[in-house]
Amino acid sequence: MAATIEGLLGEISGVEHPTEELQLLKTALLSIPVNALRDAVSGQRFNVIFALLNSDCREQVELCVDILERILIALSPVCLVQKYRAELQAGLTHPNDTVKILALTQIGRILEHPDAATEVLNNHDVLQAVIHCIREEKIAVAKQAIQCLSKLSHSKPGLDKLFHGDLLAVLKDVMATSDIVRYRIYELVVEISSVSPISLGYCANSSFIAQLLGELTGDDVLVRATAIEMVTTLAQSQHGRQYLAQQGIMDKISNMIRGAETDSFSSLYIPGLVKFFGNLAIMDSPQQVCETYPAFQNKVFEMALDPDPVMNGVALDTLGLLGSTIEGKQVLQKTGEQFRTVLRRMSQLASSGATELRVRSLDAISQLLTLQPEQQTEDLSALTESWFHLLSKQPMDMIRNISTQPFPELHCGALRIFTAIATQPWGQRLMVSTPSFMEFVLDRSTGQTKEAKDAKFELVGSLVSSSTAVQILGSQQYISLKAYLREGPYYVSAVASVGTEGAE
Repeated sequence: MAATIEGLLGEISGVEHPTEELQLLKTALLSIPVNALRDAVSGQRFNVIFALLNSDCREQVELCVDILERILIALSPVCLVQKYRAELQAGLTHPNDTVKILALTQIGRILEHPDAATEVLNNHDVLQAVIHCIREEKIAVAKQAIQCLSKLSHSKPGLDKLFHGDLLAVLKDVMATSDIVRYRIYELVVEISSVSPISLGYCANSSFIAQLLGELTGDDVLVRATAIEMVTTLAQSQHGRQYLAQQGIMDKISNMIRGAETDSFSSLYIPGLVKFFGNLAIMDSPQQVCETYPAFQNKVFEMALDPDPVMNGVALDTLGLLGSTIEGKQVLQKTGEQFRTVLRRMSQLASSGATELRVRSLDAISQLLTLQPEQQTEDLSALTESWFHLLSKQPMDMIRNISTQPFPELHCGALRIFTAIATQPWGQRLMVSTPSFMEFVLDRSTGQTKEAKDAKFELVGSLVSSSTAVQILGSQQYISLKAYLREGPYYVSAVASVGTEGAE
């Protein structure tokens, strides 16, 4: 096969517009198994393919990119940088975006390898060209450049190169291109900061993070909304949260929530502020966050009751997130009638309204009602049971009615609520005492999509795995459920057809 490739390369180099020959080479490369590709291409020189990228013929360029993608991934980063560094550097300024993306992807591979990375770190022009790609119009090119540069954060020489030399000035120059490009640089900075406390220190010392945090209280509300997303990402790491706390950012965001009442444009950034605290609560402590920043919890309840579906959606997601933890459930329960009002509103949203909002409501309710077997204390079981009964006078019928509607996402959302209560004794008692409910569970004709079959299978699995199922459901039901589980989610029973002579 190596001889075939060598022969095709020879043919290509002697033709002015070798589209046909390139197609043959592409086909030949695709026929080689991935594990054999390195041996087939490592001894070849593919400079002729790189040279053919300098063409106005779009088809030729795209064929060359396809071929090079296949070849270069088979080569080691050290081999890549030794053989094709100049060609990859030229690719960074190519007029075709797919060539730029190819070059950025391979340079990213080189930067991941300690031995190969040195070659690029010592080449100021390559790194400068990568930074310039961040301001390219095509977002895919910019994203690839960000991904490529973020690899520099994994070593001290990489961080020194980016933040302690001429490249810092290049970054700041590119950043001044436009609002959009500025946020791409912030995206890079946040990604680098998230890697370790050391990489965060580099970003903080270069003043990028202070500039980002300053955007939180800027005059432009759209800029503010984007800034809060970036800060939320920064808070994903523990060292990021510690830094933000030291800078007083949590208090600042809480004050922004309080002050939103007097800002007619607050609806543009309030969802982001709430998401920030929702994520913070899950990563740290729901109780601590809700008690320290009561404005957050009050705003979530307010948004759940708001007529605006955008506000409802964010509130539902946040309540589901909080309610997915035991501590979060207890925090919500402590608010008494305030949360009960919100829960009844969630039930209304699940029963009527836009499909997307109904699905988000069903998902939030299932998270609120979920208790793992080891969490099922008397108090917590009583809590989830009381919440379930707040949904409706007949909550079993209400959820089952939603599950019979002709929307797969609603069907699956309803089944997830039944799965949430299926491991809890009170849920099993309700199921067995609700007329025809166990027949509904075992009926394979409801929900024909793969997702629906998987959701039903999960419900059956939750019932079978419960230690109280045999006692509460009865041995006959339990045997039927185990048979369903054994047959798998996609089982179809064979139906015998009897032919009758003379029948139409």
